[in-house]
Amino acid sequence: MIIEAREQVKLLASMRALTIKKLAEKITEKTGKTCSASALSNKSRRGTITYNEVMKIVEILGFKVSYDFE
Repeated sequence: MIIEAREQVKLLASMRALTIKKLAEKITEKTGKTCSASALSNKSRRGTITYNEVMKIVEILGFKVSYDFE
């Protein structure tokens, strides 16, 4: 099953009981780069969020990525 970036970001945030706004604040806090909720939402909706950005979100939220190539 393939999950769109928008849904994946929302799912990860909700698993930590965070809104997109709170997630954007955490990203700003951790990276030192301003990240607004609207920018994050727009990137994920348009599908222009990068792999590196998603991986940074995963890290900030305390998740680990595992790959299963079977």
